Amino acid sequence: MRIAVAGFQHETNTFGPAMATMADFEHGGGWPGMCRAEAIEPALRGANIPAAGFMAAAAQAGVECVPLLWAAASPSAPVEAMTYEAIVAEILYRLEQVLPVDAVYLDLHGAMVAEHRDDGEGHLLVLVREMVGPDVPVVASLDLHANVSDTMLAQADMLVAYKTYPHVDMGQTGERTFQALMRCLQSARRPKLAWHRLPFLIPAVWQSTEMEPAASLYRHLSSLEEIEGEGSVSFAMGFPAADVPECGAVLWAYAQTQEEADSRLADFLDEVLDKAQGFQGKLYEPDEAVQWALSHPGKGPVIIADAHDNPGGGASSDTCGLLRALLKAKVSDAALGLIVDPESAALVHQAGAGKTIELSLGGKSGVPGDMPLHARFYIESVSDGQFRATGPYYAGCAMNLGPSACLRIEGVRIVLASYKSQMADQSMFRFVGIEPEQMKVLVLKSAVHFRADFGSISDRIIVGAAPGGVSMRTTDLPWERLPAERLLYPGGPSLSQWRIMQSEGQAYSQ
Repeated sequence: MRIAVAGFQHETNTFGPAMATMADFEHGGGWPGMCRAEAIEPALRGANIPAAGFMAAAAQAGVECVPLLWAAASPSAPVEAMTYEAIVAEILYRLEQVLPVDAVYLDLHGAMVAEHRDDGEGHLLVLVREMVGPDVPVVASLDLHANVSDTMLAQADMLVAYKTYPHVDMGQTGERTFQALMRCLQSARRPKLAWHRLPFLIPAVWQSTEMEPAASLYRHLSSLEEIEGEGSVSFAMGFPAADVPECGAVLWAYAQTQEEADSRLADFLDEVLDKAQGFQGKLYEPDEAVQWALSHPGKGPVIIADAHDNPGGGASSDTCGLLRALLKAKVSDAALGLIVDPESAALVHQAGAGKTIELSLGGKSGVPGDMPLHARFYIESVSDGQFRATGPYYAGCAMNLGPSACLRIEGVRIVLASYKSQMADQSMFRFVGIEPEQMKVLVLKSAVHFRADFGSISDRIIVGAAPGGVSMRTTDLPWERLPAERLLYPGGPSLSQWRIMQSEGQAYSQ
């Protein structure tokens, strides 16, 4: 048995400031850079990546994988048309060279938008299906934030989504996809599908499966699979910063009969709709967030998620709203990361550790309401930015943040880097000499993934709402192509209703 394996991952924020280029996929943005053929397995081995889990499970079962190409880039604005077409063309060329195969596995995100295509994964699946024909199973793993399209569901024999956010089960999802494919091959028939698109968006910061209602919903989802045996149930909560018609949450179920698939879906859909309005919480303005942190000490540091500047959602990771709030409140023993500013990092490396330097730090991405911080900083340490992650999200990945440093201004330490990567691992402080557990306040440019590693050192976590490139308020986004009837959050107004409310000057926002 031979299974062709390829991966092409990108989470697209269509409101983001900069498109993904070929250089971004070659670098990887916190994940391994683009790799091909026999280089893929050693590059991904042991990593918390779906393709790594799939290939490990295949090897254990004595099944041959034929790796083609694997590429991922940090979330951003849409993928450049030329870059998208070049990567797709290479996947197809390499697939054609290894035919015939018994099946195809694709490691996809599910929310990729290209400069010229709303549905990056759907188009790729159409082309793969055309090449291998209707009888060769094509399966894919998807991110929990996938904006699953009708085309994706129609073209794939099975789609299997992550069950955790933070995504600590990416490798396990690859294993589950392999097992689902084996069942598909053994039955020699395509499983029956039932699916439902929810009528609302779910703000990303409230999708965490470590909080309610997602925690209990995904426990129920897992129990359905255990009770029913064969088959698969998935819930992709969507990436709600993509201005495309099929943006939003989708539930789907596979089974041997249509009746079984319909039953599984109905069971889970009822609970999702019943608990949907629980997907909400408080967002703190910068000064409010810092004052809350100072007045609510607990176990370990108080953590403020700088969610609007989360590079994992396509933001620039260079805004200074919460940094200014820390300085205004004269907070001591605070640390913030990452500020991604290659221009400042180059100047810092020229000066060297132990020096004081005047910088215009951050604020270079042009986010409304933000600007660089003009100040003098003490350079505590410098680094080449290369180290190995230790937490469960990056799971041992070799990180490359480029020329980096620890800067100090008054009582605040700042991790300065040259390349974007979400602050989701304690090693991203330690590599420049900051021990996160010793801080009173940590500001993390992340929305949820930080919880996988930092949740163990703190029982005080809030979400900040400083200016950034990815708003956690879906009512803030300048929607143009989202269907007018889509609710902007569970229980909230539809897009058409929201536009009327704005025109009437009503101040109403989730």
